[in-house]
Amino acid sequence: MPGVPMKFKSGPITYTPAEFITGGQLVEARGSGRIGVAAAGSTKVLGVAVTDAINPEAVVTTPTTVQGRPVLNAALLPTTVGVATSGIEVPVTYSGAAAFGDKLVATANGQVAPAAATPDARTIVGTCTAPSGVAAAAVGLMRTV
Repeated sequence: MPGVPMKFKSGPITYTPAEFITGGQLVEARGSGRIGVAAAGSTKVLGVAVTDAINPEAVVTTPTTVQGRPVLNAALLPTTVGVATSGIEVPVTYSGAAAFGDKLVATANGQVAPAAATPDARTIVGTCTAPSGVAAAAVGLMRTV
């Protein structure tokens, strides 16, 4: 999902990633002031990445040889990523089916699923706002908390 449109916007916050991040993934705080793809059950989720980005150390600046000529990709991925935070409605991938109004938690690969009956309040990352609900492995709207 390279670029995720926001339904409501109060302004994303920009961070430097610690690893490759794809737009639409939940992201969490990491060491040294960086962010990474949120782990399942994370209590450090900051929001949803709205663009793709790569960590600065992974940027390739040396050319490769194609048919005897050096070639460098001039369309490098950015090394900062905007993160949609509280109260913003964005499309995300659901790892489990959710109904309209379900509270959501982070699952593997920066995805979301409905929270269990008694979740740790720190793990709630949003609410399913898709009127028809969202099937497992599908993309649907979530309002961040």
